[in-house]
Amino acid sequence: MTENRRVKTAQDLAPRNAPVQGRSKLRSKQIIDVTGELLERVGLDDLNTILIAKEVGISVGSLYHYFPNKHAILYAMGSRWLETVEAALDEIGRWPIEDLPMETLVVQMLGLKLKTYKQQKAILTLVQAMFSVPELRELDEQHDELEISRMAEVFKRMGINRHLRERERLARLYLEVTHSVMLVVVNQKGDRAKRTLADLKMIICNLLAQHSPQNH
Repeated sequence: MTENRRVKTAQDLAPRNAPVQGRSKLRSKQIIDVTGELLERVGLDDLNTILIAKEVGISVGSLYHYFPNKHAILYAMGSRWLETVEAALDEIGRWPIEDLPMETLVVQMLGLKLKTYKQQKAILTLVQAMFSVPELRELDEQHDELEISRMAEVFKRMGINRHLRERERLARLYLEVTHSVMLVVVNQKGDRAKRTLADLKMIICNLLAQHSPQNH
């Protein structure tokens, strides 16, 4: 069964029936979780609704009761990951940023960010899909806008009182560097991962130090 390649709107990708009842919510979550596991095993190209339904233990028709196609499931998965990213940024916003040493703040931010990447199954494939699949592209844009706006505010609280556009430029640079490295670290183990994180911390600290009030 082939997937419809028409570019769909967010409304098209919404579940067929909003899972307001507990059983429906659990089934939707199960479908999303199973899709994440399959995505790790078979990859995006070989993922399809027949395989997902079989793994869940339901018919394809029953699957379509919750999601119209595989991209709708991936859209729900990406949306759920964005919720964890936003929750992490909310947590950072509650920190006493003005009083924390830069190195301490950077270490804590990177640690929390890595946690959100490790919690998401098949994060690398999901992120690649969000960037390359037209039906999911708006999730990639939402992710970037969210991180850039929040980190620009963090930088302001750190004392980097530049023009908003300059802080957003720094925030985008922070996003691109940390995002790409996190996607590497999640697949590393032990000392290798620790060394990569240490190098990332050094890069970010050096970047922000160049724009700190002490250097101006």
